[in-house]
Amino acid sequence: MNDQAKFDRVCSVRFERLLPGPSERVWEFLTDAKRLPGWFGEGSIEPRRGGSVNLMSGHIRGVVTQWHAPRRLIYTWNVFSPGEDESSYPESYVSFELEPRGDQVLLTLTHVPVLERFEKQNAMGWHTFLDMLDAGVRGGTPEPRGVYMKQNALRYGVDLEHLVR
Repeated sequence: MNDQAKFDRVCSVRFERLLPGPSERVWEFLTDAKRLPGWFGEGSIEPRRGGSVNLMSGHIRGVVTQWHAPRRLIYTWNVFSPGEDESSYPESYVSFELEPRGDQVLLTLTHVPVLERFEKQNAMGWHTFLDMLDAGVRGGTPEPRGVYMKQNALRYGVDLEHLVR
């Protein structure tokens, strides 16, 4: 043991995706309970700092830490198994940054920290959600989630039959 600081590095996953604008439309897809099921799953995000986050029918729960419509949304991310009142995983943060680029919007998604054992699965999952979001924002109907998951499992080397727990 010593008194010196220790420097740790944490794993994170970050994506940048160019989407058709305006920012307000993309924001609606990210936050509106009517739009969430089309790309993320059933849920709601209370539209204010301190608001509750309940996604994927309670599998993901958190609290909004930043709500700056229509450019920045950050919330805590806690994973719960059915019947759990306390998550057995560490809390993390998901941020969505929207930056206008002409008639398009640059979406930057960052999830930090990500447990090292979940890095590839986390990347596969967010890539899948963003593929579905992209389809919806462009006015199309996303393919079923499984279609994107299979493509992205190959991309990130994830074995869907043996997911890490």
